[in-house]
Amino acid sequence: MRRPAKHNRNRGLCSCPDAHVLLSLAALAFKLSARDRNRAPFVREHFLSQTLNQAGSAALAPSADWIDNAAQLGDWLAAVPAEAPLGIDTEFMRRNTFYPQLALLQLGAADRYALVDPTQFDAGPALSQALSRHLGPRIMHSPSEDFEALAPLLPRGLGHFFDTQLAAAMCGYGLGLSYRALVLQFCGMELDKGETRSDWLQRPLTASQQAYATLDVVYLEPIQQALQTRLESLGRTAWLEEDCQRMLHRAAQSGDEQPQREFRGAAEWSRENQALLRRILLWRDRTARELDTPRPWLFEDAMAMSMVSDRPQTDSELAAITRGRRALRGAQRRELMAQLQTPISAEDVDATASIPPAPQDAQKRAVAAMKREVDTLAQELDLPAGLLCPRKAIERIAITGEWPETFDGWRGPLLRERLAPLLP
Repeated sequence: MRRPAKHNRNRGLCSCPDAHVLLSLAALAFKLSARDRNRAPFVREHFLSQTLNQAGSAALAPSADWIDNAAQLGDWLAAVPAEAPLGIDTEFMRRNTFYPQLALLQLGAADRYALVDPTQFDAGPALSQALSRHLGPRIMHSPSEDFEALAPLLPRGLGHFFDTQLAAAMCGYGLGLSYRALVLQFCGMELDKGETRSDWLQRPLTASQQAYATLDVVYLEPIQQALQTRLESLGRTAWLEEDCQRMLHRAAQSGDEQPQREFRGAAEWSRENQALLRRILLWRDRTARELDTPRPWLFEDAMAMSMVSDRPQTDSELAAITRGRRALRGAQRRELMAQLQTPISAEDVDATASIPPAPQDAQKRAVAAMKREVDTLAQELDLPAGLLCPRKAIERIAITGEWPETFDGWRGPLLRERLAPLLP
């Protein structure tokens, strides 16, 4: 793809009178400590709101270097101090593919910003080398999908990172807060949402897209600093590190090896049919990855259950059931038929985790009691109950008697003794 013609480092500023002055004051405003911002209401309340009313948030985007080759990226990263916080974000497209298509990589460190075009070169080597020597926090916001988009560049993963969304929840600000909400909360700036659904693979990117993308990393550092201070005061820094590492571990997995467990409608099926359901779901996942196509383009969840409960006996029956599936062509249909017709072995059954049924009478009472206990503790700790122990996990505990893996960490000492007496 093409580099935007004659990229202007000051694009997005020209529409705002005295924009350079405003930018300097805005930068000063969001870098002030929370106490100083309280002492400077004119800067925080009046100036910023006036600036946004006059220019809009896009006009306040600092300049960013457009990078479309490895040498440029290497030079930019080499100038990042090893201890400096590094803000990271991505823009990607996921319309007709299994894997997200990485369209843009945004970086921010030491008041410098970069928009990296990964469609023009392999940014992986320079990025991996820089991360190997980087010791400072790597700041991202709700990065699970970013990890997937970055996987081709960083096959070994990102290493340590700081998730501002997760940190905000642990600090008691709420579950699943958007980056925009955190910017408003901590920096007093209201960001424009206009480019949320943009075509990020188009080239050249518009000035508005570049401004939007740059602002996605501009505020990561001040938000991280505020949240880090709060985490330290609460004694929850280790909690965040643990959950972030768990997120990295999940991102490194190739997929769910027991996808049938999410199909509660098949809980009463025979163990053989549950094993068959698992088999075709794993086949769908493998094939979708190989073809880089969305899973439903092969078959949808409801169709998977239908094919197992009323198994097609001939190729023509399978063709009739799956007609219209865009990625299920002749070769794939033959493979699927083989998956359906191959007998289920004892080994297949042993390898298949049972599908937990819906909670019944005693289990329902246990779920309700445990949910009340979780809610009470969450209120005491000023944490979202869904972060402490989501209802889905509570139901699984009540039905199976098994503690989730998250209880191996900081949640275990808080919850095991409270919930164990409530098991049915």
